[in-house]
Amino acid sequence: MSRATPTAPRPAVLYDIDWKTYSRLLRAFEGRRRFRLTYDRGTLEIMTPLLEHEGPARLLGHLVVVLLEELRIPARLSGSVTLRRRRRLRGLEPDNCYWIDSAPQLQGKTSLDLRVDPPPDLAIEVDVTSSSVDRMSIYRALGVPEVWRLAASGFSFQVLAGKKYEERTHSLSFPRLASTDLVPFVTQQGQTDDITLLGQFREWVRQNLLAGQGSQPSP
Repeated sequence: MSRATPTAPRPAVLYDIDWKTYSRLLRAFEGRRRFRLTYDRGTLEIMTPLLEHEGPARLLGHLVVVLLEELRIPARLSGSVTLRRRRRLRGLEPDNCYWIDSAPQLQGKTSLDLRVDPPPDLAIEVDVTSSSVDRMSIYRALGVPEVWRLAASGFSFQVLAGKKYEERTHSLSFPRLASTDLVPFVTQQGQTDDITLLGQFREWVRQNLLAGQGSQPSP
């Protein structure tokens, strides 16, 4: 007897949704990481993150923390906090986001208002399950300077240049870090346990970025 191969649940996409309804749904789903909401000028996508998405997203998030720790860079870590602007009718929840250069501007704040607060300096976007909404256009509208993007086409650093994102070889937030430096660690996610990978990455940072060398990592 053959057994059917389970298929990944498709995101629910709703149209003609006004901002008030989007805001109500955000409150209804608050604290329930099982659901991820993306809003783009009336179109609302509700997605359930899968392991193939969450694993790389969490690993990339931990890699950023290792960089911040080893390079002793102060930052504000905010996970998948909702980023939204009513005036621009857009909102999303990144996989992880970080205020680095702008961290002092959030000091003492317990809530985020992008009308007065700066957007995060860096966001992580894992798009291996094909979102139905152009999330990069939302990051652009919100003014996020840098996005580390992992998609089916590969891993890249996307830096906001004027009105569009451009792929760069080196990170805006960590100028000595190349995207190719992270690829060996990202591609091993799921094949090697994450704690081992993080330890190897920490050692690579110490040997290459702290010591000023430029060799490639070899986990």
